[in-house]
Amino acid sequence: MTSKEQLLQRIDEIMHPRSVAIVGVPRSMKTGKLFFMALLDQGFSGRIYPVSPQAEQIDGFKAYHSISAIPGEVDLAIILVPQQLTLAAVKECADKGVKGAVLFTAGYKETGTDEGRIHEEQLVKVAHASGMRLIGPNCMGVYAPRSGLSFFPQLEREAGPVGLVSHSGSLANIICRIAPQRGIRFSKAISLGNECDLTSADFLLYLAKDEETSVIGAYIEGIKNGQLFFDALKEASLKKPVILWKVGLTSAGAQAAASHTGALASARKVWEGVVKQAGAITVVGFEAWFDAIMGFTMLPGHLGDRIAIISGPGGLAVSAAEACEENGLRLAQLSPETRESLAAVLPPTGTSLRNPIDVGLTASLDIGIYIQSIQTVISDPAVDAIVIIGAGLSPEANRMYTDAVVETHRRSGKAILMVNIPGFDPSYIPQFCEAGIPFFESSERALRTYASVLSYQQWRKKKQ
Repeated sequence: MTSKEQLLQRIDEIMHPRSVAIVGVPRSMKTGKLFFMALLDQGFSGRIYPVSPQAEQIDGFKAYHSISAIPGEVDLAIILVPQQLTLAAVKECADKGVKGAVLFTAGYKETGTDEGRIHEEQLVKVAHASGMRLIGPNCMGVYAPRSGLSFFPQLEREAGPVGLVSHSGSLANIICRIAPQRGIRFSKAISLGNECDLTSADFLLYLAKDEETSVIGAYIEGIKNGQLFFDALKEASLKKPVILWKVGLTSAGAQAAASHTGALASARKVWEGVVKQAGAITVVGFEAWFDAIMGFTMLPGHLGDRIAIISGPGGLAVSAAEACEENGLRLAQLSPETRESLAAVLPPTGTSLRNPIDVGLTASLDIGIYIQSIQTVISDPAVDAIVIIGAGLSPEANRMYTDAVVETHRRSGKAILMVNIPGFDPSYIPQFCEAGIPFFESSERALRTYASVLSYQQWRKKKQ
């Protein structure tokens, strides 16, 4: 077995532990207690061993005064003790034969001191001597619903196709918490912190081979080894989309990243060149990151660039048309038959039969106008995808609208992108997303995302 295969096997063992020790779990409601609660909430089916020198039991679980006192094997340890006690805890885990450890404790490289850096190196030296691997320090660790692992309580228990790598624990927690509201679920999410041992490159390689993962999202603050990262990124991108949000490309961002996880900055031009060669998808900001993950998760394969726009508000239809051109997409040329069918549905005034199709204000009062227009346009062979900007004015109308769009999407197999109208009832949005229809806050965000997915599909096709 090669060293790379050994690495991936050890990561897989960490992702699928049969037993977890929580070292330094408090009895009272403090931050460290959340990790214990998260395992219980996620329904972890293996053995859970709380380790605390002061407690005999914690929440009905027998507590152990040390790792060495645990009678059975320990696959994964979550270490919560103060910084000055962490090295001793890692040594004890190494002696116990623990396969991997999550180091929540901060106070290392991110402090910018030689002392902090040296302490990290000592942790790695001790761990590697026994074959143990480390995630962190200064991190939240692992969320893997199928394994019953979680780094925070009340995260979704249903797994999905998205793998996540993040240097920020808070961002990982936030996106894992809100994504299910838009139909996005995760196979595995890893908060890396300072990555003193296992790195973003290691987890990109792992997620690239993971059969449960079809889309990878990554928030990156710094890169330890540029060549290793590039090679991993390229290997992963050839198999599945990798959506990268890289910070530290400005002087202010670099300073903030250094104090957060001790990350070193990357020059923007160098970074952009690397990503382009590797075939990854770059985004800037949380909204763009979220949109891209949603789009790559839900949009079908074999997209085309011919877009039809159906809108009630005329101004939003015009802005969507501009967004098409700005993102290298084309407005579909509707056939005479399609326009004739639309003419039989749309009111004669205040509407437009040409793309973008303006169905007028009446469509929000008579939702059947929206439904028939969508069904007519999606059947046109010249249309690859439809952007729909619209909604009804009553819950009943929106139920009919949602059901009809979902069924049309299922029958046609074509891409449908829903766009919000500010001020309208948003309660029906999750139904679209659960049906695999992405829902965006603006047509600009929708079409930027669509163009990214199309571009990646074209790049990957050339590489095959």
